[in-house]
Amino acid sequence: MSAPPVVSGRTAVITGAGSGIGRALAQRLAAHGCPVALCDWNEEELRETAETIGGPVLTRKLDVRDRQGQMTFAAEVREWSPGPIGLVVNNAGVTTSQTVADASPEDDEWCFDVNFWGVVHGTRAWLPVMQEQGHGVIANVSSVFGLIGFPTQSAYCASKFAVRGFTESLRHELRGTDVRAVAIHPGGIRTNIVANARFHVDDQGGTDHAKMNEDFKKLARTTPAKAAETIHTGIEKGKSRIMIGPDAVALSLLTRVAPVRYYGVIDKLSGLVR
Repeated sequence: MSAPPVVSGRTAVITGAGSGIGRALAQRLAAHGCPVALCDWNEEELRETAETIGGPVLTRKLDVRDRQGQMTFAAEVREWSPGPIGLVVNNAGVTTSQTVADASPEDDEWCFDVNFWGVVHGTRAWLPVMQEQGHGVIANVSSVFGLIGFPTQSAYCASKFAVRGFTESLRHELRGTDVRAVAIHPGGIRTNIVANARFHVDDQGGTDHAKMNEDFKKLARTTPAKAAETIHTGIEKGKSRIMIGPDAVALSLLTRVAPVRYYGVIDKLSGLVR
């Protein structure tokens, strides 16, 4: 019988660890005895995360779009790690809010490159390591918007649907091994993703970025700490798909009940997702 994938002495690697879910997950896993290797494009926020970690920690500034940078980071972590790699969480993510008709192609590409290609590069950097070890977990963060389409979030939804498909395909490839691929689908989490978005217009036609951010804060009911707990617990239980928050669970069910007309239901409820 295989050992649990995340235990004391096994290193956890987390991208986008400067804030939000990434920071909370780093703190939680470190508290459970895991050495943590962390990266983020924001060096100052990454340093702040590292200052909250009591155990072994390695940090590197990294843009996950950089394929070679991800490979170099993986090599550095392997040399530094005091034990085997137990978990890699490809968490870094961004969004842009704009309509398909009036979209900035550059912003769409930025969103897709970070959210999807960042996951692909991270997976390919670490998969050979885990296959060589014979065990480990690669957890890729999709979204509830990897389950539904939403107005003005076409690039974000496309990237998160792609993460879901990529991860599930990998999961099937790994059948019969002790290397696992897990798809994570957060609902509304209290992070800075909307505040840091490349904003053009919201789903109601509004052009006030600050208002959109405030509306998001009212709807985002799950804390990063709770998200980290859900991820950690789900991985230890061997789940292949992890829903975070009651909104994610509800929307997952809604897509099965009304696979085409779910947005009409969301629009009528108006408080479930905005």
